[in-house]
Amino acid sequence: MANAPKANAVVGQSGGPTAVINASLAGVIEEAVKHSEIENLYGAVHAVQGMVKDEFVDLKGLDAKTLDLLAASPSSALGSSRDKPDEEYCKKIFEVFEKRNVHYFFYIGGNDSANTAHIINSLADKVGYDLRAFHIPKTVDNDLLVTDHCPGYGTAGRFVASACMGDDLDNRALPGIKIDVIMGRHAGFLTAAAGLGRVREDDGPHLIYVPERGFSMEKFCSDIEKVYEKFGRCAVAVSEGICDENGVTWAARIKEDSEKDAHGNIQLSGSGDLADYLAGKVKQAGFAKRVRADTFGYLQRSFAGFQSPTDAAEARACGRRAVEYAMEYESGSVAMKRTGNGANYGVELFRTELANVAEKTKSMPDEFINAEGNDITPAFVEYAAPLIGELPKTVYLANNAKV
Repeated sequence: MANAPKANAVVGQSGGPTAVINASLAGVIEEAVKHSEIENLYGAVHAVQGMVKDEFVDLKGLDAKTLDLLAASPSSALGSSRDKPDEEYCKKIFEVFEKRNVHYFFYIGGNDSANTAHIINSLADKVGYDLRAFHIPKTVDNDLLVTDHCPGYGTAGRFVASACMGDDLDNRALPGIKIDVIMGRHAGFLTAAAGLGRVREDDGPHLIYVPERGFSMEKFCSDIEKVYEKFGRCAVAVSEGICDENGVTWAARIKEDSEKDAHGNIQLSGSGDLADYLAGKVKQAGFAKRVRADTFGYLQRSFAGFQSPTDAAEARACGRRAVEYAMEYESGSVAMKRTGNGANYGVELFRTELANVAEKTKSMPDEFINAEGNDITPAFVEYAAPLIGELPKTVYLANNAKV
């Protein structure tokens, strides 16, 4: 590879925010100041939108205290965007980059963001613009290819697991049917995290449904009825991306006028339609009087003060490593390889090509889902537990022997 150029760098945050995406940003900043090749580091305001508008903030002068506060703050501190740049869009970006002598580009985001970095990098090659483009992984869905898991997932999973623990205690106090709809467009990793807080034999959620398995409304109601007959109550976690036997999301089936983003994704979060629909179907079945439903929505991804220590540390390390790779390679995406589980949990970081991650998604493997398609397996618990960290401890007295 050619020697790293002496030039300026731009970093942006793209797609849905997470609780640790700013930790990755802090990692980029603190590593960039170590390299004389990077003269100035600009933060793009609202990602590629800020790049075409020439709207940036200076990041290289931030002190260590501010960086630590940034790393602990949820959401995207620079603002985000879901724009998908075409050739004309990229031409405007290169005009701004050339004016500012930008030849390093860091983009923190999920698979669509990796695709954006790949598009910009490919068009830079096409027009002969010298650019080192690096994607830094982020997504609560945990659905990026190549990497073992994604920064953002551990903290979101910790929130989901804790929220479902509390919801299960609520359901014990006032027994009935409770349905929680959780993020997950194509992959069920986040919904599956709902089961990580189960300790007692009858802890909920008693049923977990993920997009990787076809969802039958008849079986759904039947499964709930069986649990209800056994425990006198039933707590359920359902992915927003559950599909019928034809692969059509139930959310889309019940919402004909579906809103889509620039990448063609139907809006699933931010609406309680699916939860209300599922609750209505269970009520119609007639075996339970008390049926309630909630949609966790956007709370899952930017909840303050709830970071998984592992997630935050790995997110920051990925930001640092992207800058290190930019000194040696012309492009790539940072990924993680697991080196151990349990007390021996650890990861190694490595570089993969942008094309390996761009616009592709990973599903939960079969061994993480039970044969009935309505719960997780111990293999999933072993995989996810180190990522979310320690969960709260709870007690319920009414389970004790009566006097």
